[in-house]
Amino acid sequence: MAQVPHASALDPKCIEQLVLCSQEAKKFAYCPYSHFPVGAAVLTKDGKIFSGCNMENASYPLCVCAERTAIQKAVSEGYKDFRAIAVATDLQDDFSSPCGACRQVMREFGTTWDVYMTKSDGTYIVRTVQELLPASFGPEDLHKVK
Repeated sequence: MAQVPHASALDPKCIEQLVLCSQEAKKFAYCPYSHFPVGAAVLTKDGKIFSGCNMENASYPLCVCAERTAIQKAVSEGYKDFRAIAVATDLQDDFSSPCGACRQVMREFGTTWDVYMTKSDGTYIVRTVQELLPASFGPEDLHKVK
């Protein structure tokens, strides 16, 4: 897998496993309307990986993205501290970037963890949540006094 170096990059074998898990999760995507399968895999601080896929619905607002599925699975198992997430699609010429809603959900759990955005061949670029959602609103903002 080709990579773009990043200051807080994970061990290459860990990255490869995370990307492969996201690609595997993509195989289970339920996307009869967009025909755009997405898989994601989130890595906890403890080294556990949770994967998820997108799930569409005839009532479009009820669709759930792969990134949110993976994060919600982790949270439902008691994990809230994340190191990285990988996102996989079938795009060949572009890297898969999370939507705004997914970026905000990621932001709920911090700004310094890494987001590995992949192409179908497994190559990737990596950015932090902060880089993808600068000047963001987070849990600490709810406690600010005016």
